[in-house]
Amino acid sequence: MNIFDSLERAQIRFPDKDAVIFKEQRTTYGELYEQTCRLSAALSKRFGLLRGDRVAIFLPNIPAFIVSYYAIEKLGAVAVSLNVMLKRNEVEFILRDCGARVLIAMPQFLEEVPENISSLEAIVTVGATDRPGCWQFSELASERPASAAPGVRVESEDSAAILYTSGTTGQAKGVLLTHGNLVSNSQATHHHTRMTPDDRLLCFLPLFHCFGQNFIMNTSVQAGATLLLHERFVPDEILKSAMDNKATMFFGVPAVYIRLLAQPDIEKNLDSIRYYFSAAAPITVKIVRSWQERFGQIIYEGYGLTETSPFATYNHDSEYREGSVGTAIQYVVLKIINERGARLPPGELGEIAIKGPNVMKGYFKRPEENARVIHDGWFLSGDIGRMDDDGHLYLVDRAKDMINVSGFKVWPREVEEVLSQHPDLTESAVIGVPHPVSGEAVKAFVVLKKGAQLTEKDVIDFCRDRIAVYKAPRYVEFIDALPRNPAGKVLKRELRLRELERKKVA
Repeated sequence: MNIFDSLERAQIRFPDKDAVIFKEQRTTYGELYEQTCRLSAALSKRFGLLRGDRVAIFLPNIPAFIVSYYAIEKLGAVAVSLNVMLKRNEVEFILRDCGARVLIAMPQFLEEVPENISSLEAIVTVGATDRPGCWQFSELASERPASAAPGVRVESEDSAAILYTSGTTGQAKGVLLTHGNLVSNSQATHHHTRMTPDDRLLCFLPLFHCFGQNFIMNTSVQAGATLLLHERFVPDEILKSAMDNKATMFFGVPAVYIRLLAQPDIEKNLDSIRYYFSAAAPITVKIVRSWQERFGQIIYEGYGLTETSPFATYNHDSEYREGSVGTAIQYVVLKIINERGARLPPGELGEIAIKGPNVMKGYFKRPEENARVIHDGWFLSGDIGRMDDDGHLYLVDRAKDMINVSGFKVWPREVEEVLSQHPDLTESAVIGVPHPVSGEAVKAFVVLKKGAQLTEKDVIDFCRDRIAVYKAPRYVEFIDALPRNPAGKVLKRELRLRELERKKVA
């Protein structure tokens, strides 16, 4: 069992069929397979990569990402995806934490890659670079291997990919997914979405994210479908692509549907779409109803986490229920538990626990955290929800402090750590506030040093230079002092209440 096997099967069945369409570039399954095999052989020959070695991918949504991913998997190595918005200190942490031996990156991203990563033996760039010692992706991917050797045979529990996500302390954690996780989840996605080889999938969601990588990319290959790949969501570009390429499946986050609903006269652009899906953040009933009224189609919804590969629930194969994220997917079970881990009856609120072949192997090199979140095979999500009598799940809240910005997790402590580095600030507190497009936005309450003068833009720019843009505050409020309890702990609930009161007044 190797996730690479799905690409091998697809090229046998559909060698001349388009696997990926990117701008004006078309890549058939036969070509994708050949490029993957050549790169895989070159990585093995040039760098001696072995089963279990980590290889980092620091690429946007381009065909080279897909070739790199499957080439790594073919060797039995582990693909480590880096968010392309990360900054130098964030990239350094991940490369050191995972112990990557090789990095595949865009030349323009190398300024965020320190030169003193001890584990890093080679850098492969997709394009020319002035940085000495780098290898060219195009040369490696065009080398002719001695033979088209099959993918390394791995067991279902063998490591396949690491995707980094923020933890409750704000420190990034590597979610270690196995080949069994990836294969079972892509098969379940294939089953529930009823994807076929005739489907053409619009993919503008980032491939470094679990949604884009596992749910869309891996399943597209699993089904032998065609991936209409875009670097990002640009409405006019996506709408033109949907019409010109006769797209049939559309995957987005709620913010995407909100932006499209604001576009006039786009019905003809989406005429070929047979299936819409939303995940990564809760979608409101209002959006779903508005979409159905205007386009005559349901937006199907799923729930999951990077730790569950990510697919865990689906609404729905047989009975769509408005406001629900559906029932457990194929071979997965759910329960709602209380603080003591006891199962709660239908209708009661509690933590969502998930068990099945989709549950991660664990957080990379974090045994204490693994012991906290995985009990007897059950993953404790930290999300709050309830189930009805028929097993339909309804999300109620997320983990206490996490901020969800267009499906990306932001933990306040990480932002507060950056703010603490500003010489003119004495303290800060960060919370999430509602935002009409991204769902939530980051707001920072900051206290200036005596005599200091700063603008909201000054603080925002300071953060954006040090962390990914989506993590940086969108709003900044200057206050005289943070509210605290007698023990000195900042009372964020008071800040949230203040925001609620303002909303009521407005």
